[in-house]
Amino acid sequence: MTASGDPRLYAPATARNREPILAVLRRTLPAEGLVLEISSGSGEHAIAFAAALPGLTWQPSDLDQQALASIAAHQAEAALANLRPPLALDAAAPDWPVARAAAIVCINMIHIAPWAACIGLLAGAGRVLQPDGVLYLYGPFMQAGRPTADSNLAFDRHLRHRNPAWGLRDLAAVTRQATTQGLQLIETIDMPANNLSVILRRGREIGSD
Repeated sequence: MTASGDPRLYAPATARNREPILAVLRRTLPAEGLVLEISSGSGEHAIAFAAALPGLTWQPSDLDQQALASIAAHQAEAALANLRPPLALDAAAPDWPVARAAAIVCINMIHIAPWAACIGLLAGAGRVLQPDGVLYLYGPFMQAGRPTADSNLAFDRHLRHRNPAWGLRDLAAVTRQATTQGLQLIETIDMPANNLSVILRRGREIGSD
């Protein structure tokens, strides 16, 4: 909370990346349905994307209480009909407070959380996404066979110094884990500041329409 008592938080990266991310979401997400955002942080992305994609119902979530307060304050100010109040959600938990979603969006989380959170996120996507549902990941990744930007290497060292359980994730390891949950890698898109958009899709179940 700020000194003025305003619980709203502001992330400088949001102003830089929301338009490039939105451009990908416009062509990746379904036209309608529920989008569950994992680790919504300040809540600024939720406001921007719900406003820009009125056919979708946006469900923000976070584990951190300060983040939840910020999301709720931003939501109240925006007063968007398709933006739900935030949910307390631990990506690593075996049960989530959302039963079904057309898409899941997770921005800048898996490198600042233990690997168990990434595993939990993918497992949750396997449980919650409807057939053909999309999981969208955004952030910096390591990629075998591709030169890694010096800034990403420095960022990875910085994260691991702060917490040995953190660090940039290898994209191949993420996608291998995703396949165990019925998720297939559809596309990776180079983004500004050496980030990636990673699009995964849940397969159709045998016998589903």
